[in-house]
Amino acid sequence: MDDQRLLLVAIGGIALAVAAFAWSGDHRRMRRRNPDAVGCMPWTSVFFWALLAACVALGAAVRAWLGR
Repeated sequence: MDDQRLLLVAIGGIALAVAAFAWSGDHRRMRRRNPDAVGCMPWTSVFFWALLAACVALGAAVRAWLGR
């Protein structure tokens, strides 16, 4: 059971780091100097899905921890 919680926390932490990186990329894209220099990376979608995965994984880890 401890391995499952550890795995969920690790997945949640990695997803949270990806969400933070995607938020930073989206912020840089919104504040670019040249409005015509649009990149090809969908930072908003990456942020949304990574944050959703982080919430689900960390929520499941907390639920597993409380339900010992």
